[in-house]
Amino acid sequence: MAAAKKNAKTRTEGALKGGGDRYHYPFSKLKKVPAGTGYSTSHGGVVEGERMLVGYIHKPRGTGSRMHTHPNEQFNYVVQGTLKGSVNGKRVVAPAGTLIYIPANAPHTLVSTPEEDVIFIAIKDLSHGIIGRAVDGTMTGPEYLKGYEPKQRPAAARKPPAR
Repeated sequence: MAAAKKNAKTRTEGALKGGGDRYHYPFSKLKKVPAGTGYSTSHGGVVEGERMLVGYIHKPRGTGSRMHTHPNEQFNYVVQGTLKGSVNGKRVVAPAGTLIYIPANAPHTLVSTPEEDVIFIAIKDLSHGIIGRAVDGTMTGPEYLKGYEPKQRPAAARKPPAR
């Protein structure tokens, strides 16, 4: 394919590899990929170039990432909503129009406030993909504010079918 390299190797599973003769990407039409598997509710379209990646990322209100790190530095530009959390132990409150800088290997957590979903543009160098690792060493799930936890199905609905 002469346009974007759909089958080219990316560091982020499901991301689109930029290049060929294509120079623009409508994020609304890109495949939505997890942007924090095991520790965050973040997901969205991701395009990777040769040395950096850009994601148009969604965090549902009242949800976000547990404390995690990644070996690549990152900028998050908040387009909609407000992110609250910390970077390297420093409190962060970032409404729309705010740029958050996250140094490589800095422990950080960012959660969407209850008022509305957050949309942010994530920009990272490609020394690593978009997904990091939870600081506690587990990948047991995202952060949820009280009242925003996923609804549990009744126990009968969770049982596997009888054989």
